[in-house]
Amino acid sequence: MPSKWRVIDLTAFDGALTTRRGQLVVERNDAEPNYLPWAELAMVLVGTRTKLGASVLHVAAEQDVVIMTADWRGVPKAASYGWNDHSRVGARQLAQVNLTVPRRKNAWMHLIKAKVTGQARVLDLLNRPGAKRLLEMAKQVRSGDPDNIEAQASRLYWARLFAKFSRDTDGGDERNAMLNYGYGVLRGHGIRAVLAAGLLPALGVFHHGRSNQFNLVDDLIEPFRPVIDFAVGSMPDGVSLEDPVVKRRLVAAAADHYDEAGYGVPFVLEGLAQRFGRYCEGELDRFQVGAWAAPTALLGTV
Repeated sequence: MPSKWRVIDLTAFDGALTTRRGQLVVERNDAEPNYLPWAELAMVLVGTRTKLGASVLHVAAEQDVVIMTADWRGVPKAASYGWNDHSRVGARQLAQVNLTVPRRKNAWMHLIKAKVTGQARVLDLLNRPGAKRLLEMAKQVRSGDPDNIEAQASRLYWARLFAKFSRDTDGGDERNAMLNYGYGVLRGHGIRAVLAAGLLPALGVFHHGRSNQFNLVDDLIEPFRPVIDFAVGSMPDGVSLEDPVVKRRLVAAAADHYDEAGYGVPFVLEGLAQRFGRYCEGELDRFQVGAWAAPTALLGTV
């Protein structure tokens, strides 16, 4: 796996973080400290009992490492990140602001097509009914998704994926808590990708929440959500986000293979953000978005 995509989960950690000689120092109260090279890190998740100072935040920003803070359940809620120094940031952000409505709608269409196609793969891999119908729906998505195929597909998808389940962004039950945790890690990778591409993270393609600093990130990670869904759907009943093994599985899923070439989620997401920047500037006529390509040997007939 390429460097700087390592995710460190310290949401249950009770101790202090410092920095020394190019390394993040994890100092537990009753144990020898661990030394983690900043050059290997992409993201560090910290919980309510983790102590850290401004020096850690400063070095993390310099090293392009996202620090995400999580609530008492370990679900990411906020992020600290460095300002980007992309060489074309001014021109690219101006082009992003001036992106025409037709091109914006066209980009959203491709994101949703990829997302729904990925959801079909999840159902198929988990031997749930409905995969064929989702593939048909993906083909029906038009520019801007005026028929709201995304919502129609979502209702079918969640009903088939889990019995008696309602998607709750507040994490009201264990499955929702695990999904929110995994999506939070994805969001961290998305923040890095969007900033590295010199884009405005608050200016989305479809998402436009006034209080959301990462509307564009939430747009671009849509096709990647099925990776997390599959990880949660693969877990046995009764597991909990409080189990460190569950968290490690979700962190691994957010960096797992995404395309047929075997590239991981962070690498593909970074490429997607760069393509969107080029699309905004008019270098690309079409915004291509690949759907999650699970290993062919695992796929059945849809």
